[in-house]
Amino acid sequence: MPEPAYSASSAGDMVEAGAGAEDSPPEHRPEQLTVDSRADGDRVVVEVRGELCLEVDHEFKDRLYQALEHSVSGLDLDLSGVGFCDCSGLNALLRVRRQALADGKTITVRAAGPVVERLFELTGTQPLFASDAEHDGGPDLGVEVVQLRRAMRTRPTIDLARGVLMATFGLSPDQAWEVLVHSSQNTNTKLHRLAEHLVEAVQGEPPPEAVQQEVAAAVARVESGA
Repeated sequence: MPEPAYSASSAGDMVEAGAGAEDSPPEHRPEQLTVDSRADGDRVVVEVRGELCLEVDHEFKDRLYQALEHSVSGLDLDLSGVGFCDCSGLNALLRVRRQALADGKTITVRAAGPVVERLFELTGTQPLFASDAEHDGGPDLGVEVVQLRRAMRTRPTIDLARGVLMATFGLSPDQAWEVLVHSSQNTNTKLHRLAEHLVEAVQGEPPPEAVQQEVAAAVARVESGA
């Protein structure tokens, strides 16, 4: 789901692929930073374009935290459209990664442009954002255990909610999952909490009005193929 765009300004320590400090232009017009997210199974894909620097540090982190909350297992980042990135941008990524690990989730970088790749290379941080398949030693056991425990707590309720949607609206399993994820994102409600609302509705406790409206709208969208 597209996120609102916001402007970014250049910062002192910009890392630019193939250029040293002496080659940098005396003036730089910052590119607008945009952060777009969409559900992809139990993960959320976040596409970032523009500049990552000190001026957008808080806004960028907030966007990632929001996307992280609405995911089940974590985020996949597409940073191929990032034209500039300084240490504050990297620090924002590291802080959100720390939160993801605390939640039993992961953050991976699906794609990165030369600027981000160079910064990862200089700081030795690229392995922190690699997928499990890219780690020579496999996934970290501690993270895997946390993920398993969290899944055991939330998955039954989420599966029940999918069943409720399938039985109520005649949806397929994939359509029911899409309704859950989109409703979670558009109402700023954590996925497991939204699932709880739907399961409680079967017992006679109606969900909040905003949740009811968004679920109905999401069902209409998947049924129309939009």
